[in-house]
Amino acid sequence: MRVSIVGSGYVGLVSGAGLSQVGHHVLCMDKDEARVEQLRQGIPPIYEPGLEGMLRDNAEQGRLAFTASMQEAVDHGEILMIAVGTPPDEDGSADLSHVLAVARSIGELVNRDLLVVVKSTVPVGTCQMVSEAIEEGLKARGVDYEVPVASNPEFLKEGAAIADFMKPDRIVIGTDRDSAVDLLRELYAPFNRNHEKLLSMDVRSSELTKYAANTMLATKISLMNELANIAERVGADIEHVRIGIGSDPRIGYSFIYPGVGYGGSCFPKDIRALGSTARKNGYEPSLIGAVDQVNSAQKHKPFQILEKHFASDLSGKKIALWGLAFKPNTDDMREAPSLYFVDSALKAGAQVVAHDPEAGDEALLRFEGREGFSIASDPYEALQGVDALVLLTEWRLYWAPDYQRMLEAMGQPVLVDGRNIWDPARVRRRGFTYYAIGRP
Repeated sequence: MRVSIVGSGYVGLVSGAGLSQVGHHVLCMDKDEARVEQLRQGIPPIYEPGLEGMLRDNAEQGRLAFTASMQEAVDHGEILMIAVGTPPDEDGSADLSHVLAVARSIGELVNRDLLVVVKSTVPVGTCQMVSEAIEEGLKARGVDYEVPVASNPEFLKEGAAIADFMKPDRIVIGTDRDSAVDLLRELYAPFNRNHEKLLSMDVRSSELTKYAANTMLATKISLMNELANIAERVGADIEHVRIGIGSDPRIGYSFIYPGVGYGGSCFPKDIRALGSTARKNGYEPSLIGAVDQVNSAQKHKPFQILEKHFASDLSGKKIALWGLAFKPNTDDMREAPSLYFVDSALKAGAQVVAHDPEAGDEALLRFEGREGFSIASDPYEALQGVDALVLLTEWRLYWAPDYQRMLEAMGQPVLVDGRNIWDPARVRRRGFTYYAIGRP
């Protein structure tokens, strides 16, 4: 099948790579000409394990191409997917300007029947707005084409997006057109062979499903962090509690790891957007607001631990930071806990030497001009003479460090484990002062 994808960011590129991998002919469009040229050279603008190779291989075999021309994108596909960003607006609602701009362009340029599929994460009612914008363009031109709009939200985890796309646990489609279901069933047939994964529903339910999924997962994280804060005060070990509750199949072990809060491009934005949607429709979502508040507070936890340890005086202290990305296997620092920690530490007069396998360049851009921040090329290089080490991202290379080498490098053996990946007793036996989240 011939598929066009408008928006060559995270969702668009992973979708383009996955669809072309199974034989579809995909054209990815982006208005950023520099990005398009970079992609043509085989260089993706994001880090995602396995993505670069898939993009390069499918481009070389002629199944994947890139363009900055909206006209080419409209002409190419029998299906056109909208995968542009929906950044948060000032009131927390999703900014739909990019989505609606694409819709207007389709109405101005389309010259035949076309199925439009919204993959961007959008509030309930957006597909209707997209349809209306397209129809307005068609009427202005005096043409009458069938251009239905379907919802097809993505459920990709950064760091595991290729596997999620190639082996989805569900494929949600929102439409009231049987013809659209048939076309999308054909598109996704290579991913739907083992058992039925395609879930067809009305458009508004499909749009809400994406927000509901992210809200449910974010709620589990914030609840676990709330429990961790209680555990600290009552002398319990949250890791024992986690195992105790996770063994209940109604709860499970996923997304109940205590830590320093969630970040990234999805959870924070989507939680606030859903809250905004609820308020616009006359409902005050108290639980959703609490999830966001708990998460925001948790991101300050590592700095508060250090501040208490050093008696509120971090001036002149040198702090090592392991992990900048909001999670492992990505270079994404949007809403990352590291942003809050570095900002607070620098304002307190400390120096921060950070290491991350992928997000170092992004961090240098974000903290450009901030005195006292630097990047180390090696995790142990970051430890030279430091007064403390703070771990914020659980990259695999940090899980089993050389503790003796750490002791020899550090000025003071103080560890703040923001992800509870180290064993407290073992670390303390080696001579470290150790702090974790919700652990004695």
